[in-house]
Amino acid sequence: MTTVLITGGHSGIGLAAARALAAQSVDIVLAGRSLGRMQQVADELRAAHDVTVTLLTLDVSSLASVRAGAAQFRAAVEAGELDLLDAILCNAGGRFDGKVSYSPDGYETTFATNCLGHFLFVELLLPSMTEGGRVVYTTSGTHDPDSMDGKAVGAAVEPDAIALANDGKNGKKSLSAGKRYSTSKLCTVMYAYELDRRLRKADSSISSIAYDPGAVPGTGFLRGMPKPVQWMSTTSAMQWASKRMGITTSDVEFSGASLAALATAPEFVDQSGIYVQAKEGTLSAVRSARISYDGKRAERLWDDSKRLVNLTSEEEAPQLR
Repeated sequence: MTTVLITGGHSGIGLAAARALAAQSVDIVLAGRSLGRMQQVADELRAAHDVTVTLLTLDVSSLASVRAGAAQFRAAVEAGELDLLDAILCNAGGRFDGKVSYSPDGYETTFATNCLGHFLFVELLLPSMTEGGRVVYTTSGTHDPDSMDGKAVGAAVEPDAIALANDGKNGKKSLSAGKRYSTSKLCTVMYAYELDRRLRKADSSISSIAYDPGAVPGTGFLRGMPKPVQWMSTTSAMQWASKRMGITTSDVEFSGASLAALATAPEFVDQSGIYVQAKEGTLSAVRSARISYDGKRAERLWDDSKRLVNLTSEEEAPQLR
């Protein structure tokens, strides 16, 4: 049996992906903060497809929660209750509008949630993956400051983990919510590429893929915005205007099914270190932002992230030592 873990699999694109995976008879581990909402999804998937669905409490904004969730999963594997993972879908995340806020660890919430939590989670779970497994990071076209996606949200700034984690501290002006979001997605693309480099250096067969689901209305991305803005984003007029502006657009079902395909489809075997984009019914590998291919920046981002999450030598995945 194939087993896939997905963070944020109880809503939006993640839910659509979970449904597509269950329809393929894939066993699923749903990881997220809301056990109640995940339980509803688990009941639906079990009833519709007779698959095994396991719930894992995980708040990716909290490093303690990430460590506890990873430990819970590893213990279940050692006890024979769960199989090794064929894919990890790092899908949870969000945009946090309004005044800058901080995680339980004291890091800016957007960077903590979209970047550091998944960075640590992958490190801790790589030893629990099968040969030929896949790690897929849900990112966004907004990461590219030269694209209309990036310009519309707020052009990404330097992917400096230390500065981003401490944004708005010591009396310094914080970045806008849009820039915090787009930069976190740039960092996510660079994590995917740097993980690929390190896995290849270690002769590992695990793949690392960055995935842009496109701008998908109605997924909760704008939940921090005023209600009229949220409503406007779902209208056909806004979708038409977005396409005319050159923004990468998609829909929940296609983007979710595409995320599922990246986890299981044979055409993505050995396809590591790529950036794949869903756009108006087409899924294809495309170029990401120019800066995302900067290996020295990515190495620094990775090493600084290790320090921020206090990754110990014992915790570091054997494939990456």
